[in-house]
Amino acid sequence: MIHPNTRLQYISKELGYGVIATSFIPAGTITWALDKLDQEFTPMQLDALDDIYKDILDTYSYRNNKGNYVLCWDNGRFVNHSFNSNCFTTPYDFEIAIRDIHPGEQLTDDYGYLNISEPFRGIPEGTKRKVVYPDDLLKYSKIWDKKLTPSFMKILKHQQPLRPLIDDLRWNKIEAIIAGEESMDSLITCYYHAASA
Repeated sequence: MIHPNTRLQYISKELGYGVIATSFIPAGTITWALDKLDQEFTPMQLDALDDIYKDILDTYSYRNNKGNYVLCWDNGRFVNHSFNSNCFTTPYDFEIAIRDIHPGEQLTDDYGYLNISEPFRGIPEGTKRKVVYPDDLLKYSKIWDKKLTPSFMKILKHQQPLRPLIDDLRWNKIEAIIAGEESMDSLITCYYHAASA
């Protein structure tokens, strides 16, 4: 489920639609969480679908570390890619804002951690990275862990409208990490090893 203080908006011909903040979302806010209405498809289930459904899943789903395709039921599926994303995944089935997001600003993800099947060239943003590759998590997980950590440590400082979607076991883990009692899992745990499937 996407953060409630967002809306769907047409961005451009190149990007199509995107998710826009309708109010200030501070760094450390949970911006999306996997919920019971999101659908998960195994590769075998995907293969059994008609091509029209395969195309939808190819466009709007991500792959989890089991290799299953996860389709968000709400506007979360419209969050666009950016090499300078303001949201970031965590190893705990939710995403957070890694910097303050202002009203009217688009929420973005780096698709490099979504286990894409094929490389694609992103829209130019003046970054060194120009292409998203299926193995980006292997290349950048340590860098991304460092990028994620400061905002992760702010989770308990903010109101979290999506808190009801985080089970108590994961929430206790978050509290222990922030208290310095446990280490945050690396984003490498999100990687799907296609060769081993």
